[in-house]
Amino acid sequence: MTVTRSFYRLSIAGLTSFFIAACGGDASNPTDPMDDGRDTGGDTGGDTRTIKANPSFSQDIQEIFTRRGCTSSGCHGGGAGGLTLGSSASANYNNLVNVPSPTSGEIRVIPNDANNSYLVKKLEGRQGSGNGSRMPLGGSPLDNIDLTNIKNWINTGAPNN
Repeated sequence: MTVTRSFYRLSIAGLTSFFIAACGGDASNPTDPMDDGRDTGGDTGGDTRTIKANPSFSQDIQEIFTRRGCTSSGCHGGGAGGLTLGSSASANYNNLVNVPSPTSGEIRVIPNDANNSYLVKKLEGRQGSGNGSRMPLGGSPLDNIDLTNIKNWINTGAPNN
């Protein structure tokens, strides 16, 4: 009888510890509180994505465009909406920063002004009527990590780095 009680107590303690550990998070790596772990935007290569104060265009922003499929031939890789995005970070930068959208006339990326940049308006779905749909079209919205990194890149001057 004593062995059964001890086994029972150990089992309950073990299961409780397991569930507490499974629900815990790492405070040093900010994540999207709305993220349910089902990033339908593509494989992150096993890397943990984080919010960065000074994201690099070529390393961080280009990675978002590639991972989310924006550079695919069925999307902006094929020039959808008058914007061409491909595998070249340099060409993508030149197609975004201080360039007006041919559909709305708004500047796609205004350095130091994410809120008024057409790219952010499109990603947030607040571009107004007649100017198309929220991007990525037909896909899930960008999570907090990706959207914040894009805004941080723009608000730090949208450097070509």
